[in-house]
Amino acid sequence: MSVKIRLSRGGTKKKPYYYIVVAEATAPRDGRYIEQIGTHNPMLPKDHADRVKIDLDRAKHWISVGAQPTDRVARFLDKAGLLKRAAKNNPEKAKPGKKRLEREAAAAEKAKAAAESGESAA
Repeated sequence: MSVKIRLSRGGTKKKPYYYIVVAEATAPRDGRYIEQIGTHNPMLPKDHADRVKIDLDRAKHWISVGAQPTDRVARFLDKAGLLKRAAKNNPEKAKPGKKRLEREAAAAEKAKAAAESGESAA
């Protein structure tokens, strides 16, 4: 039985509210869980005290018995000082796509041709 610490969505349409729960990995996102250990309200400002509330003692217990936090919950635990999360870096993500590179190359060639035709006329 693999156990995860993850978010379970509550709230209404366009007003999300998440519970930080400990659940089996095969359980549905908003389905059955073992224990609720906190809440996350993304509608509050980032510096608001009530944005993320976690029972750190219970989180520490579940991590000690092998529960794996999801990436988002790991960020919350890292900010609370309970878990060390390595920052990820994907330099490929920032690179422009193939179509954009083709458009830029075509535009550069067009500008070069316009510059050459303008030079020969002068």
